[in-house]
Amino acid sequence: MINKYCFQRSFSQDPTLSSRLFNLLEVVFPEIGISNAAECARKLGASWEEASTPFIRFQNDLAITHVGVLEIPMQLMGEMITVAGIHGVCTRPEFRRRGYYREVMQEVLDYCDKRYKTLVLTTAQPELYEPFGFRFVREHVFISKCNTLGGIHGLRLLDTTNIDDVKLLNRLLETRKPISHILGIVKEKALFCVNEGSNPLHYAEDLDVILCMEIEGTKLKLFDLLGTKICTLEDILERIPQPIEQVEIYLSPERLNADVQAFPHRLNGDSFLMVRGEFAAEEEKFMIPRSTRC
Repeated sequence: MINKYCFQRSFSQDPTLSSRLFNLLEVVFPEIGISNAAECARKLGASWEEASTPFIRFQNDLAITHVGVLEIPMQLMGEMITVAGIHGVCTRPEFRRRGYYREVMQEVLDYCDKRYKTLVLTTAQPELYEPFGFRFVREHVFISKCNTLGGIHGLRLLDTTNIDDVKLLNRLLETRKPISHILGIVKEKALFCVNEGSNPLHYAEDLDVILCMEIEGTKLKLFDLLGTKICTLEDILERIPQPIEQVEIYLSPERLNADVQAFPHRLNGDSFLMVRGEFAAEEEKFMIPRSTRC
């Protein structure tokens, strides 16, 4: 079948495509270090090229505009669905304001609308996406006050250079239970490994759970949880050997069995969640985990 989309490309059919795309992404997003993040994810068994469908406009052999499409399987209001994650949207600075982004995005939307009921992305510039039918959906952070004196040394850092720990990570990514019935991620690997592969990953062996978390003084920040069973917030705190007075939960927490207050929040201060199409959790309090944002 002849491809009807003039900007759609294939990594498998063009071995030079990856390097040309990453050159573009590094120019536009130098602060992210996307090439290193993608290489880290590849070593963890999650290839950007296998997960993403790229739409790229070229000027001769130079990639000048890109919009990528990833599939994100999730449980949304109790229903298992697959949404399209729009990512890596960019145009080289010297080629902007010529309509190239609009042309590529229109093709991407035609492609996606035939395949997905819901499209999501996060951006610091929501005005760029509103003309294409995307709308801002508010997210929340969840705060739990506590007063734990410290538990056991129940966590260890994963060693992502160790083949057994890489297998462990892949097993839990493939078999994880959704952390939330409102919005919970399942069986997604590429975004997780790009977003979190270079960050500390903590493993509780007795719970068989991997935690994406940070501790600042007596504050615990919880960004994601991978497990075949959902543990409670109390389970997590019991395995942290230092006092914790407050927990900030950056995901939908209703299965953590925690007493929380919800506050409107944009991750990193400028990350707007934009949605196109159906979104059953729109009126709920939730947050897409940092590990699955695109």
